[in-house]
Amino acid sequence: MTPHPLLDATEVARTEPYLRTVGEVFRAFRDQDSGCVSYGVRLANGERWFVKEATTVAARHSLDRAWTFHRAVRHPAIVPHLHRLAVRSGGPAVVMPWHSGEVLYRSTPNRPGGRAHPDHPLARFRAQPVAPVLRAVDRLLDAHLVVEAAGFVAVDLYDGAFLYDFDAGELRLIDLDEYRPGPFTLETDRLPGSRRFMAPEESRRGSRIDTRTTVHALGRAIHLLLDAGDEERAWRGTVEQLAVVDRAVRPEPGERFTGVGELAAAWRAVS
Repeated sequence: MTPHPLLDATEVARTEPYLRTVGEVFRAFRDQDSGCVSYGVRLANGERWFVKEATTVAARHSLDRAWTFHRAVRHPAIVPHLHRLAVRSGGPAVVMPWHSGEVLYRSTPNRPGGRAHPDHPLARFRAQPVAPVLRAVDRLLDAHLVVEAAGFVAVDLYDGAFLYDFDAGELRLIDLDEYRPGPFTLETDRLPGSRRFMAPEESRRGSRIDTRTTVHALGRAIHLLLDAGDEERAWRGTVEQLAVVDRAVRPEPGERFTGVGELAAAWRAVS
């Protein structure tokens, strides 16, 4: 059997030049805050793959953490890290399946209308009927039930992790590189993440980070997805659903749901 140019390779000198010898690099994502550079690659047989390479020390630690996470957690909504490449010039790099879709986060510092602009992926997502949005929320919760069962907590979950295929009506989760085993005690001043999604304890050294922290992130995610306005003052769900979200995002962890299982049960009871 002919070796697969990506899944059977173990070490390359440099990532991008190697990818160009085995296929067409049809997309490149270079200016990323994560310290990674990523590529969309089309092989001669038509297969499309996503390859992500760490270019900084912090990014290497993040990809190492992600590798551990993806060995323990598998769900159809979570795009997996399937293979790992050693890169002599730096690295490592990981190989993932390519999926069509648009990331719902896009920075809009100089664009009128922000996330509410009709061309913004999040605005287009919110312009759909409520039914497909609820399906996306259900898929998000399903994936995190698996995350919780594997003993991991969500870190740095935000709309940049939401890849949505508008044609198929399907949500996938990407870049869950900061998810880690929990519970744990925060030994730094702050965890990585978007302030729009972070729980108070994620910015407090010595705090306990556990599945209640995941509940907060999911509550924020549900509110973002099911609200029609850029300032999240146009809730499209029911009063009962909003009450579930409000409990999930309470500042005091002890006042939230005890875990993803309890949150999902409460959400489904009113949905």
